[in-house]
Amino acid sequence: MTRYRHYKGGIYEFVGDAILESDLSPMVVYRAADGRLWIRPSAVFHELVEVDGKQVPRFEKIAD
Repeated sequence: MTRYRHYKGGIYEFVGDAILESDLSPMVVYRAADGRLWIRPSAVFHELVEVDGKQVPRFEKIAD
């Protein structure tokens, strides 16, 4: 199981990569601690965001 920490603190489990059928764009499927599934464009999942003037990953992989 691969887990990621969102820059706001939540922990999520990576479920898999997916393709959005309408335009074939790459997506990431991930699960929250409460079991809900989320989907986000792959580019957005892996992008950097600015926090307190620093660039940090939106989701950072957590070492097992």
